[in-house]
Amino acid sequence: MTSTTKAPPLYPKSHILAASGVAAILSLALLVFPSREVEAQKTYLSLELDNGSELLEPDSRQAQENAPSPFAKIDAPQNEPATAAQGNGAVADAPANEEATDPSQKTVTVANGDTLSTVFDRVGLSATTLHEVLKSSKDAKQFSRLKVGQTLAFQLDQEGQLESLRTKLSDLESISLTKNDNGYAFKRELVKPDVKNAYIRGVINSSLFLSAKRAGLSHGLTMDLANIFGYDIDFALDIREGDEFELIYEEKMVNGKRVGTGDILSARFTNRGKTFTAVRYTNKQGNTSYYSADGNSMRKAFIRTPVDFARISSRFSMGRRHPVLNKIRAHKGVDYAAPRGTPIKAAGDGKVTLAGRHGGYGNAVIIQHGQRYRTLYAHMNGFAKGIRSGSSVKQGQIIGYIGTTGLSTGPHLHYEFQVNGVHVDPLSLKLPMADPIARNEKARFMQLSTPLMARMDQEKSTLLALNKR
Repeated sequence: MTSTTKAPPLYPKSHILAASGVAAILSLALLVFPSREVEAQKTYLSLELDNGSELLEPDSRQAQENAPSPFAKIDAPQNEPATAAQGNGAVADAPANEEATDPSQKTVTVANGDTLSTVFDRVGLSATTLHEVLKSSKDAKQFSRLKVGQTLAFQLDQEGQLESLRTKLSDLESISLTKNDNGYAFKRELVKPDVKNAYIRGVINSSLFLSAKRAGLSHGLTMDLANIFGYDIDFALDIREGDEFELIYEEKMVNGKRVGTGDILSARFTNRGKTFTAVRYTNKQGNTSYYSADGNSMRKAFIRTPVDFARISSRFSMGRRHPVLNKIRAHKGVDYAAPRGTPIKAAGDGKVTLAGRHGGYGNAVIIQHGQRYRTLYAHMNGFAKGIRSGSSVKQGQIIGYIGTTGLSTGPHLHYEFQVNGVHVDPLSLKLPMADPIARNEKARFMQLSTPLMARMDQEKSTLLALNKR
């Protein structure tokens, strides 16, 4: 019988295990600790990408764009002087943390989610400094009301402590804090803008608001325009396609930049072929109001519409079927449909005789205007501040907000108008007039009105001629 002898292993088992362990350790070391050559190349590429065009002069930037390769300086001698004229070499050799600005001056732009605390922390200022700033005065708390995109400029001393802080609230207003012996002194700076007169014209093809926006009119001026003509024109009912408006208004400028608008000086509104005019005039007693071009008052005892730009959902009727009660019942008012929370204005000066729940009217306000007139506003969501029984209100003052309280199927205002205790249709009522320009001021008013009307005529003619080309 022949026996087969198994050959012994070439290496002992213990040696093989030891060698495997060493190999694993070396592999791990190579992964965790890259070679010096690889690490240096990675750092260089980071500098090239981060600081490429920002540190170059215009000529050097052009040279960089024309270079055959963005990494042409990798093989350049390390001791070669680096200057801006050397193009990419200057960028490659520049320190990564080099700052061109004064380290004592820092500017932070507010980002979404920022607070004054996070901004101070970013600059390196402590919570103690922030507390001292906010406690220095009541006005200093304005710095905590930040807006995205707002910039804050910090001036620091040699120890990195706050010397001054400054920010712009608008193109016309800046605030600052400066350190003194008593803490920090607050200062407000107001820029006085240059004021010039501007002309604008628009034609309505949808609504006043959209057409005015398309013509370049701001929301504020659009509301002013509607208020001026609100005594004669019901902007919820009367507006038609093809109506047009013109106005001359004040434009505020700072260093050639428009920063806001002022008052409407004159306006003209053509509605259904009938033209209304308005001129702003301040009398010798200092009272300002709008008058027609010939001196009659634009202000009447009542405004046509107590809700801006609402939609009439139900008219005055003695035989309407009630949408909730489902039976024929006189509708002694006008319903204006608008979103919940839309402001409701008093139609005229008067005294509030009721502000509270009023049966099917829900939350309601009743205003007595002298001896003859009374108005009612129903289904309110709530009342404006200060509106209560016995309080006095002015024409156009907000008295409440549109809701759906009481017998109501949706958010709207139910508006009633009474004359000597009898309900009348406010849409067809001829409103009483206010006083015209005083006789002893008529000549002075016409000296203002005539040139303004003439300018609107000239501007309109020029504009129409340009549009025909």
